[in-house]
Amino acid sequence: MSSTSSTDVSAVQTISVRPAALSDLPVIVTIYTQHVLFGSASFEIDPPDLTEMTRRFQALQDVGMPYIVAEAGDKLLGYAYAGPHRARPAYRNTVEDSIYLDTAAQGRGVGTLLLQALIAECQARGFKQMVAVVGGGHENPGSAKLHARCGFREVGVLESVGYKFGRWLDCLLMQRAL
Repeated sequence: MSSTSSTDVSAVQTISVRPAALSDLPVIVTIYTQHVLFGSASFEIDPPDLTEMTRRFQALQDVGMPYIVAEAGDKLLGYAYAGPHRARPAYRNTVEDSIYLDTAAQGRGVGTLLLQALIAECQARGFKQMVAVVGGGHENPGSAKLHARCGFREVGVLESVGYKFGRWLDCLLMQRAL
């Protein structure tokens, strides 16, 4: 995995992408909590605590899934991981991606760096397809545009499948061959 990029968060700090570590989890919990409480990317209602996020992280590590972070200096800007798309054996070569950014990092190319690195990691591990389930559907244009920039195409919309913030939300389905 490439450890640095020429994309900058500011004029002076270079963004690095690296494998996530247990020590990153407190910041990951903080980033994810903001998305759970205020966004539609996650359909969770209550933010998981550090113990639960550690369990989830370890479960992905145990099955060889990539989990990466982006940072500038000593500031963690976001994270991404791939997980099994479905549990049944026939899906074993298909993964689903998840990407969450600190609010201050949005719109600065961090998501693109993370998704490109995640795609490369999944290709290196022999996966064949990557699926994105964009919570909020077309109401989440940043995520849809990010995935399209990285070679995903829209394959469908699951309408009104999640209820959050007092309203029904769609999921936009996107897919990319690896």
